[in-house]
Amino acid sequence: MYLYNSLTHKKELFVPRDEKLVRMYTCGPTVYHYAHIGNLRTYIMEDVLEKSLRYLGYPVKRVMNITDVGHLSSDADTGEDKMLKGARREHKTVMEIAKYYTDAFFSDCDKLNIKRPDVVEPATNCIDEYIHMVSTLLEKGNAYIAGGNVYFDTATLPQYYVFNDHDEEDLAVGVREGVEEDTNKRNKNDFVLWFTKSKFEDQALKWDSPWGVGYPGWHIECSCISMKHLGEYLDIHAGGIDNAFPHHTNEIAQSESYLGHKWCNYWFHVHHLNTDSGKMSKSKGEFLTVSLLEEKGFDPMAYRYFCLQSHYRRNLVFSWENLQNAAAGYDKLIARIAALGKDGEVDEAAFAEQKKRFENALNGDLNTSVAVTSLYDVLKAKCNDATKRALLADFDRVLSLNLMEAADKLAAKQAQEAAQSADPEIDALVAQRTAAKKAKNFAEADRIRDELKARGIEIIDTPQGSKWKRI
Repeated sequence: MYLYNSLTHKKELFVPRDEKLVRMYTCGPTVYHYAHIGNLRTYIMEDVLEKSLRYLGYPVKRVMNITDVGHLSSDADTGEDKMLKGARREHKTVMEIAKYYTDAFFSDCDKLNIKRPDVVEPATNCIDEYIHMVSTLLEKGNAYIAGGNVYFDTATLPQYYVFNDHDEEDLAVGVREGVEEDTNKRNKNDFVLWFTKSKFEDQALKWDSPWGVGYPGWHIECSCISMKHLGEYLDIHAGGIDNAFPHHTNEIAQSESYLGHKWCNYWFHVHHLNTDSGKMSKSKGEFLTVSLLEEKGFDPMAYRYFCLQSHYRRNLVFSWENLQNAAAGYDKLIARIAALGKDGEVDEAAFAEQKKRFENALNGDLNTSVAVTSLYDVLKAKCNDATKRALLADFDRVLSLNLMEAADKLAAKQAQEAAQSADPEIDALVAQRTAAKKAKNFAEADRIRDELKARGIEIIDTPQGSKWKRI
């Protein structure tokens, strides 16, 4: 399997350190509000990566954090804590907010067929681990205390910017305009490992530490939670491209300084979901959620299908028209699968040939657009329906589009409608109406239609002829 490694800026053959287990970590949500569909694109693609690895024969242990404390609103460790902001907005405690939006996040994941990671760890569970790492970094000389806070000293690193070839001055304060400079820092690139009561006096969650009562910086969560459950070596770290700097950059800095060796071999970053006005974000008010899609009549599977049609390393442009097109495509796909017969034996040779093509798409840097095309290749293939159904079910172990369930449900509905339509008298009247229309006797055709309507029968005219159903 070849994956693009954001750390080396090239596609590389994926070789786990231990063939018995792939250690995979993904950054989880900050649970102060609902996840928008831009956030969920990242989780969908991470889900496909994990399922692809398992499908291709790799055993996987995947860990994800839940940020329920310590994520500030700027990249320079300044601004209001997002959890506290959510609590104020809804007049609840921080932990009530965290519980509510954690549940909401996993509800959205269920709707989108996103598998729950093997381990999900809230940040507030690991205070002792943070304190231990910060203490070690202080002992090693990679951290210092200033203004009551503990900072990581980026000047102790041979290289800090590892993901991109940025000019250091451009990133000196942060990646967003208007980020305030923290005058406690020795270097503008330094970041907070632990805040004390000297900063943000109204912080809701605080713990005792050797440096005073306080709370952890955001970046240290992922390092400690990963090591707690996956050990000192990580195979794959995944997340949104917006986390590459500063979050993942800072994770590498503190983790490798703490461990004394390379921490993670492969970095997997999913690019943005954009609207016409740019990147989707909560702060800009473009707050599109799974629930909103459902309110507008869209099956969540249509959104997953929409995401899978594009490569994870390309920005994807969302519009209602684009989603509508994806939904129509998904419905047509389900209808074609529903029309397949269920009798016969699987042709093992044909199965192996089509499966190899699908595996090649996964192995080629997780090319989901080609993987989706493989579904249509199967439907067009010169093999029996039993083989096609077996292949589609097999591919859906990765794509998770509910292909067989949705197709079987549609086929059952169509069979029920056909059974309801089995009435010779009604069929005869519909045939008479068709003949009347053909003879341009529209008055007679309308009379028959009205008679049927009075009997609770609705006529549906289609290009294939007139059908009817009970109303």
